[in-house]
Amino acid sequence: MNALHALRQYQRNGTELQVQQASPHRLIQMLMEGALARLAEARGALARGDMAQKGEALGKAIAIISALHEGLNFKVGGKLAANLAKLYDYMTRRLLKASREDAKTLEAALLETSALLLRIKSAWDAIG
Repeated sequence: MNALHALRQYQRNGTELQVQQASPHRLIQMLMEGALARLAEARGALARGDMAQKGEALGKAIAIISALHEGLNFKVGGKLAANLAKLYDYMTRRLLKASREDAKTLEAALLETSALLLRIKSAWDAIG
């Protein structure tokens, strides 16, 4: 148990250091990576029937997508930022609604949200 605690602390400190040293562009990439990882974690938990883990991962994914939305700069981003805001809103609503439905509906929402976020991330990564 102590080794696991030490590993988690090391990972947390490593992530904090990455955040402190990251450019704004890299921070957005890290948020997207985190959201994609939490969506995948939720899918895995759903498949295993681990509803507590599914809920926790889903909650974290929604929080990260909300943070991406809050980070949009409408003055600089204009129409693109407005479109991303609508897409982030859609993802959040889709996940929240699907979480109250059956497993098949939630699975579809997780896949759809992951695909949408991956497309955004791919475009963001191409900016470099």
